[in-house]
Amino acid sequence: MKLENLLYEQKKSKFEEFSEKRLSGASKIVKSAKEKGGPAMLTYHHFVVKLSYYEDAANGDFDLEKTKKEFKQNLKKLCKLTEDVEMNQIDFQKLVGLLEVQGELIIKNKEK
Repeated sequence: MKLENLLYEQKKSKFEEFSEKRLSGASKIVKSAKEKGGPAMLTYHHFVVKLSYYEDAANGDFDLEKTKKEFKQNLKKLCKLTEDVEMNQIDFQKLVGLLEVQGELIIKNKEK
């Protein structure tokens, strides 16, 4: 391991480490679901939307205020489902995946 990589590893916050582990897990699920195809593609769509959030957070680029704003917008979209708004299963999985990752990172960020 290069010295600069070792130094970077030591500087990572617990939030960044958490995000890196979540990114790794979500990446494995995305790859596996895509390989399986068929009904597993709903799982793929649910997790693939999480990757960029975990990656940004793992790299120290998490924007709390932007994420809070997006979370509120996505929550409004989810609530509109009770008004018979048309949404297909893939869009629903993506939306719920976004809400999960955004909420998770907002909560974890408070623990810093």
